[in-house]
Amino acid sequence: MPVQIKAEALTATRFAPFGDVLDFAGKPDKIINQGMCGRFHNRAKVTHIDGQSGISLFDSAPRQLPYRLEMMERHPLGSQAFLPMTEAPFLVTVAEDQNGRPGHPIAFLTEPYMGVNYHANIWHGVLTPLSKPGRFSVIDRIGSGANLEEYWFEETYIITD
Repeated sequence: MPVQIKAEALTATRFAPFGDVLDFAGKPDKIINQGMCGRFHNRAKVTHIDGQSGISLFDSAPRQLPYRLEMMERHPLGSQAFLPMTEAPFLVTVAEDQNGRPGHPIAFLTEPYMGVNYHANIWHGVLTPLSKPGRFSVIDRIGSGANLEEYWFEETYIITD
């Protein structure tokens, strides 16, 4: 006869010998994206040679279309992946570099459960979920050095569907 195992509630303490639990417990570690997004920072680590890769959880307030794109950012020292934790689509904006600033932005709407990985040094918009909850798992570089550049447009862009 097989040995029965009763499933128990997953907790960070109970699971610690085996790995990290990724959840939204507690308050955000940082408030980012113009005060619209709480970052549950660096909830798990993947080590590598230069710095480390971290898995963070973002809880962002939803935006709506038409959307005012006022700024873009880039991360010169590493890529940044956004993996939604819901089926809701989100807005993705990117731009080519033109002499140290973003060129004309291009906008995309994702399909349900579709994530993106921005390569290092790519201009992109801030996290822009279009409905609640705006929860994402984010995998990016955690380490020293200036890894965030922001560019504020003189004129904003309006993104529609």
